Amino acid sequence: MEAKANIADKTVEIKNPKNSTWEQVKKMKLLYVMLLFPAIMLFIFNYLPMYGVIIAFKNFSPGLGIWDSPWNDLEHFKRLFTDFMFLRALKNTLIISILKIAIAFPAPIIFALLLNEIRNQKFLKVTQSISYLPHFMSWVILSAMIIEVFSPQRGIINFIITSFGGDPVNFLASKVFFIPVLLLTDIWKEIGYGAIIYLATIASIDPALYEAAEMDGAGRFKKMIHITLPSIMPMVIILFILRLGGILNAGFDQILNLYNPLVYEVADIIDTYVYRSGLEQFQFDYATAVGLFKNVIGIIFILGANAIIRRKSEHGIW
Repeated sequence: MEAKANIADKTVEIKNPKNSTWEQVKKMKLLYVMLLFPAIMLFIFNYLPMYGVIIAFKNFSPGLGIWDSPWNDLEHFKRLFTDFMFLRALKNTLIISILKIAIAFPAPIIFALLLNEIRNQKFLKVTQSISYLPHFMSWVILSAMIIEVFSPQRGIINFIITSFGGDPVNFLASKVFFIPVLLLTDIWKEIGYGAIIYLATIASIDPALYEAAEMDGAGRFKKMIHITLPSIMPMVIILFILRLGGILNAGFDQILNLYNPLVYEVADIIDTYVYRSGLEQFQFDYATAVGLFKNVIGIIFILGANAIIRRKSEHGIW
């Protein structure tokens, strides 16, 4: 009889997990209701507009509408690879984006590691506040400041150059200096805010690891290299994969507010090319085709990078 009772108990234990999910949903129904509102907004503003992607495959006429416009037999996609302006924009996008990954992506990691070593709490708070501030300002405001700083007539940079006997340099109209200015200003704007997630990860590291390292004679630098850096590496890998997915996003807001026709050769990217083609030249169908091409490439990079990293390590997005 006792054996039968045990079997019955085990049967109950096996059946309960099947219903536990619904029980948890019932217990947290208010949270699911709260989740429903952002899900509806996401569907309305992010998924419903995907219907408009159809015009990439049509010769779009506003008078006929999206559905009644004639199909174009992939004409816009064939045009992509014969359009000099697009190919130049694609090259510039890849160059700028790769440079940002190589230079700007590690900057918040290094900054977080350095902030973690600051022991003076007042100095730490002031440094963090100052570094966060640019992130919350739009590129419209920051671009006006940058233009003034690098101005050949009024800028502090050229004032220093001329003080040492040099000639003023129009940095934002120079094909040589424009991209370095992009990189420096991008780092300045995002380094503080980008370090937050790494600081949060560092805060979750077990203090016992540092205590054990101190007992073994490790200094602050060795603890940073052998404990802190490996501990945040999973987060670094995830953010790196997501950054690769946006490899064709080279910073539309920043470049649109800083570039000019004199630097189109090195600064015109896919997003600014789409902006001019779609909104200035009213080629909505062709601009949509370019945007669709860009998004497909982004998905391929995310899937490819995640697959490669999952083969080499246990970390990844999924």
